Amino acid sequence: MSLPLPTTLSPSKVSSFKDCALAFRFSAIDRLPEPPSPAAAKGTLVHKALELLFWDHPQGSRSLAAALDCLGRAWALLANDAEFAELGLSAEEQAQFRHEADQLVRRYFQLEDPDRIQVLGTELMLQAPLGDMQLRGIIDRLELDPDGRLVVTDYKTGRVPPESREQARLGGVHFYAYLCEKALGVRPARVQLLYLAEPMSISTTPSDQSIKGMAVRAQAVWAAVERACRDEDFRPHPSGLCGYCAYQAFCPAFGGDPALAVSRRPGASKAPSGPGEARPDPTEAVRDALRAAGLVGV
Repeated sequence: MSLPLPTTLSPSKVSSFKDCALAFRFSAIDRLPEPPSPAAAKGTLVHKALELLFWDHPQGSRSLAAALDCLGRAWALLANDAEFAELGLSAEEQAQFRHEADQLVRRYFQLEDPDRIQVLGTELMLQAPLGDMQLRGIIDRLELDPDGRLVVTDYKTGRVPPESREQARLGGVHFYAYLCEKALGVRPARVQLLYLAEPMSISTTPSDQSIKGMAVRAQAVWAAVERACRDEDFRPHPSGLCGYCAYQAFCPAFGGDPALAVSRRPGASKAPSGPGEARPDPTEAVRDALRAAGLVGV
């Protein structure tokens, strides 16, 4: 009896599988819930604030004051979400949480002037086939640069990775470039990562070689996932990341039993919902904007 294959492959899933195949299984196949993380919740809050800034404020009105107001609105919108409510923060911890989010928004303005951004879309879920699998990713921001070329921007609220892991981060960048090319018909001229905590920007220009390399690596990961599912052979990879792992109770490296994870699967008797069912497809509106800009044919 083999394990079910995931329905899609995303940059985070690729990274998860390469870091630890067993943790990937618990997350993507057993679909075990992870306890809420203050760092992840803070990222969600800041992403929402920047999304509101770009959609609710036209160019010329995207000031720091407007962004901080959007942060307050984002807090009100998300405060009752399970990701936040389950953190169980005290009043003092909430104040610190808000202060740190405030600082991330302020540092964003050290990286770029949002009034200069011609935004096409935010939080866009794109999906495209690659061989016998589906690639999927959520793009934080899609825009046109002053020369009318397509740019993908990805916000990062954590630390800048060490040089040894920078190429892995850029692998996700080329993943987004592939999705844009296949789903929208346009390859981005540039993809940038904005690290708000530093603040620092890392950007790259997708090429035929980088896109092909990404596709080859993604197919290799997918083949390894298929093999692991068929053989029910997902092995742990102990590393410094184990200290942040929510699945130690099921991991043999910590005396756990992976078989116990099966009984913890949420809705194990139900078929998983299709990708993106709760989110409207944004691609046609973006294609219209790209046609208007002359980047794709009518």
